[in-house]
Amino acid sequence: MNGTLTFLGTGTSMGVPTIGCPCSVCTSSNPRDRRLRPSVMIRWNEIQPESGVAPRHRAVVIDTGPDFREQALRTGLAHVDAVFYTHGHVDHILGLDDLRPLSFIAHRAGGLIPLYASPHTAEILERVYDYTFSPNATYATRARVEIRPLADRTTIHGVEFLRIPVLHGDMEVAGFRFGNAAYLTDVSEIPESSFELLEGVETLVLPALRHKPHPSHATVAQAVGWAERIGARQTFLTHIAHELGHDETNSMLPESVRMAWDGLELPVTLRRAGEAA
Repeated sequence: MNGTLTFLGTGTSMGVPTIGCPCSVCTSSNPRDRRLRPSVMIRWNEIQPESGVAPRHRAVVIDTGPDFREQALRTGLAHVDAVFYTHGHVDHILGLDDLRPLSFIAHRAGGLIPLYASPHTAEILERVYDYTFSPNATYATRARVEIRPLADRTTIHGVEFLRIPVLHGDMEVAGFRFGNAAYLTDVSEIPESSFELLEGVETLVLPALRHKPHPSHATVAQAVGWAERIGARQTFLTHIAHELGHDETNSMLPESVRMAWDGLELPVTLRRAGEAA
C-alpha cells in the first residue's frame, strides 16, 4: 500500500532558531535551517471495498510537541486517526491539547482519537493533562482522546505499526516501523534485537543532534554508522540542533544519508496487517 511520510518538525527540544542565540544557523536565511520540534505524519488512502466509493484518507501522527498546532495548520491536517508517542518528554507531548478541534470531529462521528503510549509515558500524559484524563474531569471542551497501551504491533485501519525499542540515555523509548520505512528519534543506543526489527527497511529516519557527543542523543557519526549497518536505501537525519547547518552538514554526508527538513515528504510502502514482510 502506498503512503506518504511527512516531517512535521526536525529540530531538537529547543527548536531552531534557538531563543537568544546569534549563531550562524539560528540567523540563517536558509528555510531548511528552521526546525520545529520533532514529529512526523504518515498518510495513506484506505481503499473501500464497495465499488465506486472514494478512498478514505488516513493519518497517523508520531508525537505532538509544542509546535503541533503550527505543524497541523501548515500541512492542512483535517483529521487524525491515531497518535503514537515515543516517550513523555515535553518536546514530544506538549501539543496534545491541540488535538482538541480534531478530536471534536472524531467525537461527533462517535469516536475518540486513540493515543498509543507505554505505561511510563501514559502516566506522564495523565499527570500533565489531568484535566483531560481524570475520571472527575469536568472541563467541557477537553480533548476527546483515550490512551491505549502501546503493543509490539498495532494496526490502524489495516496498516501495521511495529514498535522498535531503543534507548534514550537510560530510558527506553519507542521507535516505529511502518512497512519499508522506520522512524527513530531521541536515541543514544539501538539494542541488537532492534537492529533485527529494522532488517529490510528502505527509508530510515535517525536522529543526529550534533557532532559533539551527548549522553542521551546520537551524534552525526553515530547515526551514519547505524545507517551503514542497517543498509537502508536512503537515511534521513532528524532531531537536529543548531550546531548543524543544513547545507554544510549535507556536504559532509555520504550520498545515502541526507538531512531531513520541516515539510519534507517521502513516498513509503506500508504493510497491511497479516502481509508477509
